[in-house]
Amino acid sequence: MKLLNKTEQSGRSMVEMLGVLAIIGVLSVGGISGYSKAMAKYKLTKAQDQLSMLLINIRTAFSGSANFNGLDNQAAIDLNIVPADMLPGGLGANDGKIINAFSGAVTIAATSSNQHFTVQFAGLGTETCTSLASSDWGTEGLVSMKINDSNAHKQANLPISAISAVAECDNANSTNTIIWEYY
Repeated sequence: MKLLNKTEQSGRSMVEMLGVLAIIGVLSVGGISGYSKAMAKYKLTKAQDQLSMLLINIRTAFSGSANFNGLDNQAAIDLNIVPADMLPGGLGANDGKIINAFSGAVTIAATSSNQHFTVQFAGLGTETCTSLASSDWGTEGLVSMKINDSNAHKQANLPISAISAVAECDNANSTNTIIWEYY
């Protein structure tokens, strides 16, 4: 015979569900933090690779020339010097705009004497600026590096120390610019 008044409940209590939700929340925050750090590292490495590719491509394109006369963003795009990932509209875009891994403007130009060229990365955050500024870019062709409105650091004083880089990249609005000059 069955008892009809028996009340059997099964399932999870509210305390158990809140515990599970708390654990999921903690794991999610940790995952998002780790992902953010990984993306920042990826973008920094990508920006370093972009600069290296630009330098190699410019030197290759102008290896038979006595100078860098006529080198600017549009000429670099027309000569296929700029990697496709630096063109905001892709390979078909021909508006002279070049961007770095952090979506900041990139400017390529010959110096006034046409004997050197500069590559400028803008829109860099403080941490990125510090890392790029204190990186060892080698001495092969590097003439100087300038951070924001500071005095140019000549080849003999490069790479600059991390402490100097932090001081020069500590911009109130966190949009820093680095200009590398090469021959």
